[in-house]
Amino acid sequence: MNKSDIINTTSGKMYGSKENGLVIFKGIPYAEPPIEELRFSPPVAKKPWDDVLEATRYGSCAYQGYTQLEDFTGKLKPESEDCLNLNIWAPNIDNKKRPVMFWLHGGAFIFGGGVDPMYDGSALSRRGDVVVVTINYRLGALGYLYLPDVTANVGQLDQILALKWVQDNIELFGGDPNNVTIFGESAGGYSVVALAAVPAAKGLFHRIIAQSAPAIDPKITKKPTKKIMRTLGIDKGDINALRKISPEKIIDAQNKLSAEDPTNLLAFRPLIDGETLPIHPLKAFQNGDCKDIEFMIGTNLDEAKLFTALDPEIGKMNHVDGEKLIIGFLGRLGIDFTKGKEMIDTYKQAREGNFSTEPKEIMNALITDYIFRISTIRLLEEQSKHQPNTYNYLFTWPSPGFNGDLGACHALELPFVFNTLSYPGFKEFVGNSPDLNAISHKIMDSWIAFAHSGNPNHDGIPKWPSYDIEKRSTMLINHSFKVVEKFQDKERAAWDEKI
Repeated sequence: MNKSDIINTTSGKMYGSKENGLVIFKGIPYAEPPIEELRFSPPVAKKPWDDVLEATRYGSCAYQGYTQLEDFTGKLKPESEDCLNLNIWAPNIDNKKRPVMFWLHGGAFIFGGGVDPMYDGSALSRRGDVVVVTINYRLGALGYLYLPDVTANVGQLDQILALKWVQDNIELFGGDPNNVTIFGESAGGYSVVALAAVPAAKGLFHRIIAQSAPAIDPKITKKPTKKIMRTLGIDKGDINALRKISPEKIIDAQNKLSAEDPTNLLAFRPLIDGETLPIHPLKAFQNGDCKDIEFMIGTNLDEAKLFTALDPEIGKMNHVDGEKLIIGFLGRLGIDFTKGKEMIDTYKQAREGNFSTEPKEIMNALITDYIFRISTIRLLEEQSKHQPNTYNYLFTWPSPGFNGDLGACHALELPFVFNTLSYPGFKEFVGNSPDLNAISHKIMDSWIAFAHSGNPNHDGIPKWPSYDIEKRSTMLINHSFKVVEKFQDKERAAWDEKI
């Protein structure tokens, strides 16, 4: 390993490694360990250390909750409450002031980490002449326990403190603190959209790329917190007692809660508490509060298939009364029988000749739209009124894995964005087609172009128009890039006034 030069940051001196034309720093602590009285509290900036930190290895990730995806992708290790660290990939340590791409990982706010090799920033940094930052933030009950006037959204506050560290130090790594793009997928997409409405985050970033951001639930709920405390035998609201419980027991209680209701994937999430997150992000976009933020957001064509592929009820829909199951699903969303039947008919008619109209496929399309696409479109509608650099994409490349049952499922674009196509956890999903790298390079170049200028256009793709309500231009991303207008517009309109 070749050592980098020593850098003197606000936290202390450190050195990283030089690898394949990049300078890489890993495991930089940006906050004090959130343990004992700091557990469930806002993060505290790391006190400067005296020695020189060897920043050449990943730090620990946050404690991980269990989901079925872990069976395919494996589990990140080591876990620790002392997880508030970040990683940096830079072309050079100089005064060039490159764009900064600040990544927030997904994982339903219960698993994942910036230490995941899938998010290795090497390819993006090298190809785009950008500085890439990945971070860990507190997850699950340890990051999103909600007790009014006591604790809320500390995982989001971790993200903000990491952004502040970047503002204070990134110039030392050849980055520009005045050109920071935050980007994230799934829970990370939810996070970057939510940060747009957080007063404490204002001015810490300038552009957003949101990948497959789930619809933000505006409801304040204390139920997950109450259930965790009840399971652990702790009196309601006794946070001091909860601070004395081992993190492993808290995660066990969290996993039990998840097992009781596996449909509630976001039991722990950022909540609109009136203080850290004062209003719904959509409202902030409507108000023009985010008018200075250049914005790119998109989804995958078959988001839901990652979650429904293993669901036996969905699997047998084509052989039973599938429409009855769809009506039941819509009913749980508050859509009555008559309106539900109208929506099913609309989807069938709109998809005829283009997509499958089998009940299972209609169900997957409805779930995808309800959780991801409709909320994405509403953000686009509002932001495009205030910010001309607003762009939409739809990732449509289908996975060859699992007999083709996954389609363009949730998270499938990730190894293309980071060019980590050989990452073991994704080999089964992406296969080994010879054109994978070409697709990845076009995607990377669009993300990089947006980070540089707020515009994703580059010479390798057709002209990508900004989004407006009249044309609703969307870039379809597959083996080739293609611009369409009003894509699946009848399905979009079917949700008007229904959610």
